[in-house]
Amino acid sequence: MSSHILVVEDEHKIAQLLQDYLHHEGMTSTHLSRGDAVEPWLAQQHADLILLDVMLPAVSGLELCKRIRQNANIPIMLVTARTEEIDRLLGLELGADDYICKPFSPREVVARVKTVLRRCQQPALNTTHLSPLKLDRASYQAWLHGHNLELTAVEFLLLATLVEHPTRIFNREQLMNLIYQDHRVVADRTIDSHIKKIRRKISQILPNQELIHSLYGVGYKYEWTGL
Repeated sequence: MSSHILVVEDEHKIAQLLQDYLHHEGMTSTHLSRGDAVEPWLAQQHADLILLDVMLPAVSGLELCKRIRQNANIPIMLVTARTEEIDRLLGLELGADDYICKPFSPREVVARVKTVLRRCQQPALNTTHLSPLKLDRASYQAWLHGHNLELTAVEFLLLATLVEHPTRIFNREQLMNLIYQDHRVVADRTIDSHIKKIRRKISQILPNQELIHSLYGVGYKYEWTGL
């Protein structure tokens, strides 16, 4: 089945160009030109990935990225003419999977769409089998090279969230929303404290291997290099 891409772009020529290249690569697409049309469309339709322009009428792409990411893990690639580093970091912090700056090569956009789709559509268990880390959600237990990490329930949920979305960067708010689904009020640095404890337990077994990586000012990701 071909992947369906939602193209959210208020410049119709750019949208048509992107759709032409996506269709040429065997993908289907839908075009929306206004930010306020996206959430109603997603409530009724499915997209495998969203190409989301930042500067949109009614609702900005950054605001949409934040809203969508609170409720779904649909891959999001931001497309914008705003090239300042702070804008790129903000987009990643809000949950974007990639960031494309205008002007761009349509071929490059399609290539990066394919890369994000491959990364996000991999079965979650593949990562745990390829790495020395094994997770059992039924028992809330994690083993590293056969050693039980003896995680708390919150630590397990945090690690499982990162492991099941390898290389994706999560910010603190996203992780808190996923772990504390009762929407309790917790301090911003609570996630940092849990990450520190998980890293300490991992280092007791793999002292020279970092599995949870930090991107300063953005968030955390899980990545096993195999080294």
